[in-house]
Amino acid sequence: MTNGAVAQRPLRFAIIGAGMSGILSAIKLSEAGFDDYIVYEKAERLGGTWRENTYPGIACDVPSHLYSYSFEPNPEWSHRFAPGAEIQAYFEGVAQRHAVNERIVFGTAIDQAEFVNGRWNLTTTDGRTDTVDVIIAATGVLHHPNIPHLDGIESFAGASFHSARWDHSVPLDGRRVGVIGTGSTAVQIVSALVDQCGAITMFQRTPQWIGPQENPAFSEAQIEQFKEHPEIITMMRDEISRGFADRFSNAVINADSPEMQLIEAVCKAHLEDSVHDPVLREKLRPDYRAACKRLVISGDFYSAIQKPNAELVTAGIQCIEPGGVRTVDGQLHELDVLVLATGFRVDRFMRPMNVVGRDGLLLDDAWAAGPVAMLSISVPDFPNLFMLNGPNGPVGNFSLIEVAELQIAYVLELVEEISAGHCTQISAGREATAAFDAARKEAAKTTVWATGCRSWYLDADGIPATWPWTFDRFRQEMAAPKMDHYERI
Repeated sequence: MTNGAVAQRPLRFAIIGAGMSGILSAIKLSEAGFDDYIVYEKAERLGGTWRENTYPGIACDVPSHLYSYSFEPNPEWSHRFAPGAEIQAYFEGVAQRHAVNERIVFGTAIDQAEFVNGRWNLTTTDGRTDTVDVIIAATGVLHHPNIPHLDGIESFAGASFHSARWDHSVPLDGRRVGVIGTGSTAVQIVSALVDQCGAITMFQRTPQWIGPQENPAFSEAQIEQFKEHPEIITMMRDEISRGFADRFSNAVINADSPEMQLIEAVCKAHLEDSVHDPVLREKLRPDYRAACKRLVISGDFYSAIQKPNAELVTAGIQCIEPGGVRTVDGQLHELDVLVLATGFRVDRFMRPMNVVGRDGLLLDDAWAAGPVAMLSISVPDFPNLFMLNGPNGPVGNFSLIEVAELQIAYVLELVEEISAGHCTQISAGREATAAFDAARKEAAKTTVWATGCRSWYLDADGIPATWPWTFDRFRQEMAAPKMDHYERI
């Protein structure tokens, strides 16, 4: 704890990442009167996941008017669930309107951040250096592609790429396309390409529960109404947010809740009513509970996979050959294009950036047993370093924009402790973080994510790593920091 006021001085900030959270951080720092900040972005364009993911069919599975900044409603969303290109354009427009672009250093990745003499020394991969008082790590969750080890993949004669590195120069019309994976990305790709490709093959290791989704377009009259009466958007956002929390977010944290049973019933009915071939239906039927993995939402996948040129392959992959994918049953599935829709490494967060905290502590060592942070924001012994959508947050059960807005307001309250001269360093306390993490792990046992499936929600010990309580509790925690949970120097 601090023993009195310390000398005040202007604070310099570094925001790492110019995706959704980084743009938000820049805007909120400016609004709070902190004008000395810089945004480091590894790519040549802002947008984060919406910049990197441009595969056919990409769309958000959170309703458009909720997946928007609360202070920047968009009356011109074309659909209830917006396509990726619209979301990217939305973030670019917001950044331009708030003059964020002029603060971004593009094409510059942080190689190392080291805490020395009360400040953070930054080194970029191109040799640039900077010294700042506070780091806001807005590095995202889903940005390190998970590339599976597949024997012979380098020998494939056609085009091959991860879904997050889509090669738009590769022609698809009439081609034989293979998609490895069955998550949201794979489902969107198959649905989008089935009528364009000559044949499309989905290689399934694990079937997914799929919830039905209607995605109507907003009419011109509705869009004009949104423009003339923005309060309608605010009302819609609040209604969607409350409904999302009550019917889904708060359901999945109690595996035995009536709301969870309703979600399962809807998913089962969607499968039964949509897939007519009993053999295919059973191939598509998971043997685990709905929402144990991240629930896939689609209104057209079941129709797509039943088309004559679509095939679902459930035999395991033995190897990749020049002509295609050979499965363990000996069959060669001939392909022209191979897409790896195999997800992301979700435990990386700020890494591969080398982060060195107080007394030379490496973040890799602090996280040797797995990423842990107080309320997903602060790590003990890494002062003045704050994450948005860091470890153990509500990444699996809510709109990450609303999460980030709550978190940046919380972070600014921590920063105010430094700005007001109450301390020069602030970070989560070791005991408080350990207690929080123990409670989180205990609560995770009763969530639907712990009911017996393999998913990216699980850590190395098989424990769900996402927020295991209601979203209302998250709001309450974000309302104000409990300063006795933080070490201040």
